[in-house]
Amino acid sequence: MTKAREIMTAGAQCVGAQETVLDAAKKMTELGVGALPICGTDERLKGMLTDRDIVVKVLGAGKDPASVKAGDLAQGEAVTIGADDDADEILRTMAEHKVRRLPVIDGHTLVGIVAQADVVRALPDPKVGDLLQALSAD
Repeated sequence: MTKAREIMTAGAQCVGAQETVLDAAKKMTELGVGALPICGTDERLKGMLTDRDIVVKVLGAGKDPASVKAGDLAQGEAVTIGADDDADEILRTMAEHKVRRLPVIDGHTLVGIVAQADVVRALPDPKVGDLLQALSAD
């Protein structure tokens, strides 16, 4: 069965928990991505920061993106997938947590990201349809 490391986008870059949201937005622009993992000084994953988070939780709330730290937007424990977890586990985790991107870890090290688009390209249509339905449900 397909493993996370086979379909992930490798080389994911973190935004530091102490970096500003403005720095994170610039990094997203440079990398052409809509989300970045948030890593602490211990290099452990603290959460995910999305472009939507920036718009809704910072700009929409009237906060200054040059003052808000990325780590301030990390909520609870990050939802991740192991590099050797199979496709069924990827689908279950995405559907259960209603997330479109999963950081892939090997031990405690971030090794990549599995995005909804990666799943769509790699897996059979019925499984993809089930995932899309689960992510779209209220």
